[in-house]
Amino acid sequence: MNPRRVLGQQASFWVAAAVMAHTLWTSAAPAVTYPLYAAEWHLTTTVTTAIFAIYPITVVIVLQLFGHLSDHIGRRKAILFGLAASSFGVLLFAIAPNVLWIFAGRVFMGIGVGLSTGPATAALVEFSGVGPSNRANTVATIATAIGLALATVIGGGLIQYAPFPMRLNFWVLFVVLAVLFAVAWFLPRQASVSPTFRPRAGGIRIPHGMGRPFAISAIAVTAGYSLGAVVLSLGAQIARDLIGSGNAFVNGAAIALLAVVAGVVTFLAKRLVAHTSIVAGGLTSTASMALLVLSASQHSLAAFLAAVAAAGAAYSLLFLGGLTLINASAPTHQRAGTLSAVYLIAYLMMGLIAFLLGVAATRWGLRVAIEFGSPLIALLGLAGSVLVLSNRRTPAPAIASFTR
Repeated sequence: MNPRRVLGQQASFWVAAAVMAHTLWTSAAPAVTYPLYAAEWHLTTTVTTAIFAIYPITVVIVLQLFGHLSDHIGRRKAILFGLAASSFGVLLFAIAPNVLWIFAGRVFMGIGVGLSTGPATAALVEFSGVGPSNRANTVATIATAIGLALATVIGGGLIQYAPFPMRLNFWVLFVVLAVLFAVAWFLPRQASVSPTFRPRAGGIRIPHGMGRPFAISAIAVTAGYSLGAVVLSLGAQIARDLIGSGNAFVNGAAIALLAVVAGVVTFLAKRLVAHTSIVAGGLTSTASMALLVLSASQHSLAAFLAAVAAAGAAYSLLFLGGLTLINASAPTHQRAGTLSAVYLIAYLMMGLIAFLLGVAATRWGLRVAIEFGSPLIALLGLAGSVLVLSNRRTPAPAIASFTR
């Protein structure tokens, strides 16, 4: 009997990057569909942002219980479990007859992303070869940006110009995930894993001596994800209700600007040290939120586009800096679990911020919600900058090996 065929190191690296892209594509896929759900099922802004928020909350629960799963069963198996759950969640969106199915779909999307994010990030580092993990960190950031751009541009285009506007977007994503699952099946197995796994709860476990770099990384990634929460949960409604754009493709393209700018900035900033990247990201996030408040008050499309572009730059700098720092600090045998802990905090805050903004928008109006939430998100980015300025040491990365 022939042995199972296995992808080479380079191919495995790019498959892991594609899995990273799926996390943002899956997360953002409903972003331009929220106004349709609101109109079709008469939903308030609280409900539509709750649809968004239940996803990161689910991710948090999965990361808490299973964030270290791939350190025990291997990256490949954990990624496959994640892709299967994401695919089922997307399928529920494609056939949903009412909003309850949408909530269920978001839960399965959260399970899928929670299971695959940490392993895919760790696999990128481990398949990038011996040496600094800058390439892996850069590709991870660009991959998430590409996933976001595909979600909003393809989704907006299909909604505006193709039939079945509430469904076709998700059928396309379902096919993409099925193909990705088939390719990921041929990822290498991990050389050595712990045979014993138990779901864990009761708090985040940080490897010894990593308290400060972990805190900086977690705040940086959280600040970046919070910017995404505003744009993804409310961006389409801001463009429609406050800016006055009724074209779903244009609104999706405006949201995709975040991803485009993030990708460009990531490429330009890939040689920055983690601390410099985080400080720059914190300052840029403040500018982004100021521009968003201006766009809402002045009904200015130019200010809105500038705010989204600045958010993309800030997201890139914060995410890249945080990822670089934690990958450089985490022990090899605890890398996925440590990364999952960072993502846990980031997703929890992202869901909380999105839901609170939705409640504020329903009660006091969308403009008030923006004016209330933007300064808080800006402060989060600045907090990361302040922590960085008090810590100037970046540890060297550790690289794990895989076998074919």
